[in-house]
Amino acid sequence: MRTDGRLEDEMRPLRFTRDFTKYAAGSVLVEAGDTRVVCSAMIEDRVPHHCHQKQTGWVTAEYAMLPSANPDRKSLHGRASGRTSEIQRLIGRSLRQAVDLTQIGLRTVWIDCNVLQADGGTRTASITGGFMALVDALAKLKDEGAIEVIPIVQGICAVSVGIVENRCLLDLSAPEDRAASVDMNVVMTHGGEFVELQGTAESAPFGRESLDKLLELARKGSETLKSEQMKLVREQLVI
Repeated sequence: MRTDGRLEDEMRPLRFTRDFTKYAAGSVLVEAGDTRVVCSAMIEDRVPHHCHQKQTGWVTAEYAMLPSANPDRKSLHGRASGRTSEIQRLIGRSLRQAVDLTQIGLRTVWIDCNVLQADGGTRTASITGGFMALVDALAKLKDEGAIEVIPIVQGICAVSVGIVENRCLLDLSAPEDRAASVDMNVVMTHGGEFVELQGTAESAPFGRESLDKLLELARKGSETLKSEQMKLVREQLVI
C-alpha cells in the first residue's frame, strides 16, 4: 500500500468537468487526486509563418501554475522558466498528434493549461484534459459551419510512472515524485501507441525489466484515462 492507500498499479481518483469556463471554445477541469488543472481551448484566425506554405492550421499550448498551486508562492510575472517552456512544448507536440491540421483551415487552437493545485502529474493532466478541450473546440467550429468534420484522428492521454523505494508505481503523487529514483511521463494514443516518453534516472540507473514494468503500468493507466475521456467525448468522435 502507498501513503494514500492505493495499490502500486492504481490511479488516483479522476474527474473531468466540461464547460468549466464561459468564454473558451472548449474547457475542462481535470481533477486527479489533489491535482487540479483547468484546460481551455481558444481559436485564433491566424497561424505561424511556417503554416502558410503548407496551408495548415496549428495547435499549441501554454502552461502556468497559479501562485497558490504549491505551498511556496511562485509569481506568474516574468519570463517562463525553462521547465515551463519544456512542458508547453510537450503539450503542444502531444496534442498535434490528435489532429489532421490540414482540415482546420488557417487557424491556431491555443490550449491554455492553468494549474490551480499541484500534487504531481500536472503535465500529464494537462495533456489528458487538453485533448478533451481540443475536441470541444473543434466540435464548436464544426457546429458553426467553419469546418466540415471534426478532424480528430486519434485520442491522446498521458500518465506518470516511477520507481519509489524499488517499487514501480502508477500515477505518482508529489511526495512520490520527490522520492522517486526514476520518474517517467508517458504520452500514448488511444490505440496504445507511444507519442512521447520522458524518463529520467534521478538517483540510480534502471534496467530493461524495470522499464518494461513501467511501460506496462503506463499502458494500464492510459486505458483508464481513455475510458474516462471517451465517456464524455464519444458522441463527437468517430476514430
